[in-house]
Amino acid sequence: MRAVAFDLFGGELDLRELPDPSPSPHGAVIRVEATGLCRSDWHGWQGHDPAVRVLPHVPGHELAGVVEAVGSGVRGWLPGARVTVPFVCACGSCAACAAGEQQVCERQTQPGFTHWGSYAEFVAVDHADVNLIPVPEEMSYFTAASLGCRFATAFRAVAQVGEVRPGEWVAVHGCGGVGLSAVMIASAAGARVVAVDISTDALRLAEQAGATHFVDGSAGDAGAQVRELTRGGAHVSIDALGSPRTCAASVESLRRRGRHVQVGLLPDDVTPIPMSRVIGQELRLLGSHGMAAHAYPPMLEMIRAGLLHPEELVTRTIGLADAGKALASIGSVPGVTMITPGAPL
Repeated sequence: MRAVAFDLFGGELDLRELPDPSPSPHGAVIRVEATGLCRSDWHGWQGHDPAVRVLPHVPGHELAGVVEAVGSGVRGWLPGARVTVPFVCACGSCAACAAGEQQVCERQTQPGFTHWGSYAEFVAVDHADVNLIPVPEEMSYFTAASLGCRFATAFRAVAQVGEVRPGEWVAVHGCGGVGLSAVMIASAAGARVVAVDISTDALRLAEQAGATHFVDGSAGDAGAQVRELTRGGAHVSIDALGSPRTCAASVESLRRRGRHVQVGLLPDDVTPIPMSRVIGQELRLLGSHGMAAHAYPPMLEMIRAGLLHPEELVTRTIGLADAGKALASIGSVPGVTMITPGAPL
């Protein structure tokens, strides 16, 4: 198969021929029709994610495609099915899975991290009966692929972890793919959304996604700007980027007893949180890590009903030949970039 791979952390990302994957007994192989360019893949390439240990490595973790083959133990799927997957693939049998919390599975696997990912023509997925999600015929592969990481992650961060309610103020720090998704979902939930970014193009996309107030993150204290706009601070603030600056600004954006949701990845040795503010104002610090496959139906129903439009966030499509360069320069193009592995060179 053709795939984008790297041999050194931070090294060259090149297109090469690699062996096709085979399904595990309870797994499946997916022919990738679309896969998203995500900052989490950049972190993996840079060596920030401890799950990426063996090189060479193929990035890519949000995908949609067609079942190519299934293992002997798979009961619910046959080749030819249109599917997507959550980026956290659960085992289905640990204590967390038994509690319905597959997004924090104790034995989780993640394409593009624990094994080769979807910047390739084919990708292997473990425990197919637990993790595969049917893609409606009317939904494009681009839309389906955009759900697996950023949109589903944003949906759970806003609706389930952040518990956003109508009329509340929500600040979203970083208007890339996850941030724009969070803006759209929070707006659909009836919240008043403040978008924070250093890019005017990104803020323009945030306005199209439903934001009504805007903060230029390069123009000083973003937290103070949000507090002024919201007359006291946001009820919920989401760090969708993952940097010391955006994490601290998100916490600083909150009103008393507000909820900070961390979605963007941060290096483990970074501790930017103003803890005196957290204690003194009884702020809640919450992590959000994807969304389990069984939790997709409410999100899919909102898309079907026309309340959410994830396809509107896709601003660029490229082939595998351009994927390495695009990953190395991620953030330079606003919106969501989709890769089509089957496109000709």
